Amino acid sequence: MSSKPKVLATRTFPDAVEKRLAQDYNVLLNPDDALYSPDKLIELAQEIDAILPCHTEHFTPDVIQRLPDSVKIVANFSVGVDHCDLEAFRKRGIIVTNTPDVLSDATAEIAILLMLGAARRAGEGERMMRDGSWCAWSPSFMVGSAITGKRLGIIGMGRVGQIVAKRARGFEMEIHYCNRTRLAETNEQGAIYHDSIEDLLPVSDVLSLNCPASKETANLLSAKRIARLPDGAIIVNTARGALVDESALVDALRSGKIASAGLDVYCTEPGGNREIAALPNTFLLPHIGSANEETRDAMGFRALDNLDAYFAGREPKDRVA
Repeated sequence: MSSKPKVLATRTFPDAVEKRLAQDYNVLLNPDDALYSPDKLIELAQEIDAILPCHTEHFTPDVIQRLPDSVKIVANFSVGVDHCDLEAFRKRGIIVTNTPDVLSDATAEIAILLMLGAARRAGEGERMMRDGSWCAWSPSFMVGSAITGKRLGIIGMGRVGQIVAKRARGFEMEIHYCNRTRLAETNEQGAIYHDSIEDLLPVSDVLSLNCPASKETANLLSAKRIARLPDGAIIVNTARGALVDESALVDALRSGKIASAGLDVYCTEPGGNREIAALPNTFLLPHIGSANEETRDAMGFRALDNLDAYFAGREPKDRVA
């Protein structure tokens, strides 16, 4: 019998990640990439030492309480940990880690893609080309808005937010931000700090959400806050759907208060929001912020580095609980 620690991999991971897993651990893979129910997850976790999950697995207090005592560490294949009740994990004495840093560039790229797509009505244009409805051109045809020289407001100036700002400077955008703490001047790179979201919103021609989801940030972008944005503003969200009151966003998009929205995340995943999807002034992606080969490999290796550290008797670098 193998003396290697037993790891449950809840989803299908990149080939390079699964190859390394198989070399170093006794691993139970998910070749069908099935989304396990809580009961199935508990069943498969019996006699398992570690779990390698994604944000698709929701570790509620009930699920955590039912995990077998054999489980010592949950090494997330994600930077966000809003799918984990960290306090419940602490009470069980189960270590939790995430994968920061390695997906910041990829997520920032998607934020810029969403920004451009929403501003230039790319979703409408793409659908027109696919369904064959493009039959005319005129100076008033498909007129969107520029982002060059506009004011970009960033809520959450962490790793991703700072890279979004860096990329946006290539479009000569004026950067404004709100963060729990003000950045050092060298990291601000000329960005203008606002000590409250309410103060940031009126100067945000484009608003990018880049903060973590938590109980404190649920519905952070409410109807009241949307009303503080300039008329015709653009909203971009690559963080978590729970940050946005989606009903309020639908109303603002329908009324024209918000010109357009570029979204990669939604309150309900998978599936998204059908009311939002029905609106023409949206540019939508299916939560693919980290979806490039290099980043997904790096995320897996970072999660495995945390497992390796734990089973070698060291503190995992990315411990969050």
